[in-house]
Amino acid sequence: MAGKMKWNNALFTKLGHSPKVTAVLQRHLDSIAARAKADAPVDTGDYRDRITTRIKSTATRNVGLVVAEDPASMFVESETGNLARALNAEKTGG
Repeated sequence: MAGKMKWNNALFTKLGHSPKVTAVLQRHLDSIAARAKADAPVDTGDYRDRITTRIKSTATRNVGLVVAEDPASMFVESETGNLARALNAEKTGG
């Protein structure tokens, strides 16, 4: 009977914070943000121009965020789903 597999959590935490993994994460964030900006509805341009990326460090890994920071972003997103579409396109390679 095989023994229970034990994860090396420290290794995964180190990997999740590593510069190489963080660089891959940033490339994906940049791609998502670029797609979101390209597809953004433009009235004044404030929504499009205030789409940014951030990397947040957690206890176990770095997490990427693509954020629309314009005060009207909630309304734009509720009507268009622009950021969600950009994320889905990145996930599916479309």
